[in-house]
Amino acid sequence: MVTLPPVSIHGRRLGEDVLSNANLTVNLPKPKAWARKREREKVATETATNTMVSAMDLFEKLEKVGEGTYGKVYRAREKATGKIVALKKTRLHEDDEGVPPTTLREVSILRMLSRDPHIVRLLDVKQGQNKEGKTVLYLVFEYMDTDLKKFIRSFRQTGENIPVKTVKSLMYQLCKGVAFCHGHGVLHRDLKPHNLLMDRKTMMLKIADLGLARAFTLPIKKYTHEILTLWYRSPEVLLGATHYSTAVDVWWLGCIFAELATKQALFPGDSELQQLLHIFRLLGTPNEEMWPGVSNLMNWHEYPQWKPQSLSSAVTNLDKDGLDLLSQMLHYDPSKRISAKKAMEHPYFDDLEKDPL
Repeated sequence: MVTLPPVSIHGRRLGEDVLSNANLTVNLPKPKAWARKREREKVATETATNTMVSAMDLFEKLEKVGEGTYGKVYRAREKATGKIVALKKTRLHEDDEGVPPTTLREVSILRMLSRDPHIVRLLDVKQGQNKEGKTVLYLVFEYMDTDLKKFIRSFRQTGENIPVKTVKSLMYQLCKGVAFCHGHGVLHRDLKPHNLLMDRKTMMLKIADLGLARAFTLPIKKYTHEILTLWYRSPEVLLGATHYSTAVDVWWLGCIFAELATKQALFPGDSELQQLLHIFRLLGTPNEEMWPGVSNLMNWHEYPQWKPQSLSSAVTNLDKDGLDLLSQMLHYDPSKRISAKKAMEHPYFDDLEKDPL
């Protein structure tokens, strides 16, 4: 087991102490610019393993396997052991920001959640330099050879349906991982097939990319909503709600569930308005009776009035129990949406062998 050095964020050390307290909620305050710069410089030093050895002295890059807003991801080999790992490279800002806040959040939250088998494991954090001599951070992860997006696409290309047992197993694992996050006070906020890693041989699924995750507290805090991926965004966020909690992640679960069953995105909107209209056409235009308070949300307008359609008309290959679970995940009223933990107890999963998961 790799021992990670402690990280200090705004005066709080996150590491062994977090793992020892399952109910600890992590809050990341927003200090003034000068304090943030000083603290992030400290984190950049403390986060990297306490050695002057560069990451590239320890690892050999084999190929780039991904790239996003927050860095590039490489498949790499640890030189000493030959072990294959994933390296997520994050360049430090040259301005006053220092270590990107998404990286700080990802490291601290991954340490808190690393005990669950359905959360991708952070093995280490290393410093290195790019070709221009600029300092970069490498997050060293266990390597998974595919993701759910590629997995679904492979079935779409062959024209075959994903086996029912496979859909059931993947959804149970996903619910289990999300329930673990929520039980430790963490909202993922960016669940989508691309962020769900898989092992092709074992069919193990792991939640990754926690850079947008947030610790939540009660009462519910105010959050931004612009950064969430559009197709899986919950209606309360689309309508401008800034106070939300675990129900937003459950909506994402429902969208992914439907996509596993049909191999197509359930609500593929190309704008916030079109996304809402996709949802309204299938689930009906919400009103105060079905969702108290909806008309008070910031982005609420007079929308076209649609009646609810049967989920079975849009989501094939799900039995009665599957459709019932999906309907509870896609409930308009966030307070009535099923929790990830409760979803694990749904009759849909009764015939699933859960012990090996």
